[in-house]
Amino acid sequence: MSTPTQAPPESRHRWLVLATVALAQLMVVLDATIVNIALPSAQAELGFSDNDRQWVVTAYALAFGSLLLLGGRLADMFGRRRMFLIGLVGFAAASALGGAAQTFELLVGARALQGVFAAVLAPAALSVLTTTFTIPKERARAFGVFGAIAGMGGAIGLLLGGYLTENFDWRWNLYVNVVIAVIAFAAGTVLLSRTEARHDTRIDVPGVLLASTGLFLLVFGFSQAEPQGWDAPVVWGSLAVSVVLLVGFVLRQRTAEHPLLPLSIVQDRDRGAGFLAILVAGSGMFGVFLFLTYYLQLTLGYGPMQTGTAFLPMVLFIVITAQVQTNLLVPRFGPKIVVPLGMTVGAGAMLWFTTLDVDSGYGSVLVGLIGMGIAMGSIMPASFQIATLGVAPRQAGAASAMVSTSQQVGGAIGTAVLNTLAATAATAYVADRAPATPEVIAAGALHSFSVAYTWSAGIFLLGAVLTASLFRTRRDRDARAADVAPATSDEAAVLVH
Repeated sequence: MSTPTQAPPESRHRWLVLATVALAQLMVVLDATIVNIALPSAQAELGFSDNDRQWVVTAYALAFGSLLLLGGRLADMFGRRRMFLIGLVGFAAASALGGAAQTFELLVGARALQGVFAAVLAPAALSVLTTTFTIPKERARAFGVFGAIAGMGGAIGLLLGGYLTENFDWRWNLYVNVVIAVIAFAAGTVLLSRTEARHDTRIDVPGVLLASTGLFLLVFGFSQAEPQGWDAPVVWGSLAVSVVLLVGFVLRQRTAEHPLLPLSIVQDRDRGAGFLAILVAGSGMFGVFLFLTYYLQLTLGYGPMQTGTAFLPMVLFIVITAQVQTNLLVPRFGPKIVVPLGMTVGAGAMLWFTTLDVDSGYGSVLVGLIGMGIAMGSIMPASFQIATLGVAPRQAGAASAMVSTSQQVGGAIGTAVLNTLAATAATAYVADRAPATPEVIAAGALHSFSVAYTWSAGIFLLGAVLTASLFRTRRDRDARAADVAPATSDEAAVLVH
């Protein structure tokens, strides 16, 4: 066991390491929303149809979500530092390609390539954090920052996207990633350890194919639910095949010599509850961004920059709550109390949004945004920390990949399901109140938003019940740690904390 004087470079400069990986994480998360505001301008310049524009967003989500487990495995095999830097270079190159795109096809291809390198970068960044911060108090602070970034990245994407689109050009929504990546690459080259161990030099190819194809079809199926309808063969067929492939993946991992995802990672109750919480929060987070953006722009008449700025209070309360929770409440009460409480607050915020109407001012919106900020600041940091706690260093990439996969799949499922429910509600509302005057259509839109918020509140409440049931109590966790403590391995030492 190493002494404090033999600490690796990451430990001596660990807070700078945190800043570096947080910057990379911010780039990856905000890219899920930053392009949304630029879409109208990009569509006008490149001349693609309304039906095609979804692919600018979907291409990123498909590649990102389907390749995360492979990205985590590569980080474990070839080293977190190497894959972190490769991910940054690739993401920057893909962003530059997309920014320079002169055709719709090239733009979509660049977005898919961004997703590929995001799947390399995100698990490497989180696993760097997991292995750098092992002292419980410092680990809590680090994951408080990292979880806050994950929770507020989408809102920052809307704000930054609005600013760049209004004041520069839609292409800068992609070019800005080059600037961020260059800074993170320079810092990572200096700060990240060159002496980290690498593990298991083989890839479970059947596992990769099963997981990647299964996740691809899962995200794809849900992404097509709104434009095609739930009864479309491409939707239910994709979802059915994805279930078969993912079940096959689980069975494969039970016998594989070098599993892509060791099942012990997800079978632990606390980690499983953490993954579930991140999935639910991702679903609600992307849902509120989508429908509240529509409300602010279509109903209240906000511009892109004004819409992005409107989300700032939520970002502020995520940051404040994340620090209060990770430094004060989580150490005292544990995730079994804090995470379900955050879920309940999120449900309350969603129900508050159902009261918004044509005459509501920003003050009414602000109340719900503050509630969502408190909810995300309570859920994400604690869940990120518990989902990677006690994982052996050789499996840090796989556990980190599951965290990112939960967030991405949650976002894809939430956006597709809520969008479909909203579209169906709007159609039914207008049909029942024919003729479809502008007033009826506007009222139908508001009704559809309310339906989506109500369902989202239900998702949060379900998440509250499940996480309250699954997370261990502090007494159970301490007893389990005491049972593991006599072991001599480094894994046991980490788990005790």
